[in-house]
Amino acid sequence: MARIALKVDVDTWLGTRDGVPALWKVLGEERADATFLFSLGPDHTGRAIRRVFRRGFLSKVRRTSVVSNYGLRTLLYGTLLPGPRIAARCRDVLQETARRGFEVGVHAYDHVEWQDRVACADEAWTRRQFRLACEIFDDVFGTAPRVHGAAGWQANPHLLRLEREYGFTHASDTRGDRPFRPALGASRAGELGVPQWPTTLPTLDELIGHERLGAEDPVDFLLALTAATPQTDHVFTLHSELEGGAYSGHFARLLRGWRAQGREFVTLAGLAAATDIDSLPVARLTEGEVPGRSGSLATAEVIAA
Repeated sequence: MARIALKVDVDTWLGTRDGVPALWKVLGEERADATFLFSLGPDHTGRAIRRVFRRGFLSKVRRTSVVSNYGLRTLLYGTLLPGPRIAARCRDVLQETARRGFEVGVHAYDHVEWQDRVACADEAWTRRQFRLACEIFDDVFGTAPRVHGAAGWQANPHLLRLEREYGFTHASDTRGDRPFRPALGASRAGELGVPQWPTTLPTLDELIGHERLGAEDPVDFLLALTAATPQTDHVFTLHSELEGGAYSGHFARLLRGWRAQGREFVTLAGLAAATDIDSLPVARLTEGEVPGRSGSLATAEVIAA
């Protein structure tokens, strides 16, 4: 039975406080497992306004009703309002997620700062942001994190080395169509980083209202993609602010559709455990674009099968 790993990116304080418990309910009703990746430091969502001149940013804001889905107050955090410390304010939600048996991991310390700066950041900046997130995770859960999923699919070579240094066992920092082992140097003969399971499917917020769908329903579009690859494992990324809110009905219908296709819902750790790591191709980190998402994202280029 082919698997779908459900990867939940938790970006904001409101998405943690309200969206995560809402997703517990949907996932429980649909008997689905998932990996929750938490932003752990300050919520500085308002600073995302810096992306206003990025190609595709404004159209995505309009399509996905950002103000209504995230709330005006959230969109002021880090600018006119101080950003709440997410893990400090929602410690009980984070811990309850783990108690319910879901896999938990690191998304970011400061989601907006990571998404906007890490692609061009030096080792010192990357290390500080990564270390802060890991320290908070350890404090909340009493254990070191083992899975990382980069905020906004933004990464750099320093991150890949840090994941290995800090003992992570698997990661989902990129977009792509297959898992891989990241090369830390220029060739296969060099060092390898922590195995990566990229997000393989479009997200709902990339599809809803996008011109490439025309009149097609986004859930039907996703179900058609997986129906066309019945033997292929996939990683689907959702956001607690959306699928735990306005997109909840879409998400529940998507889960039911995948269940009807015979799909098994697993965590990223579940995919990793079912994979022969040595058989994975080696790839180098690159940049690419995804329809419906503004800017460049971390992708991979295979250098050895």
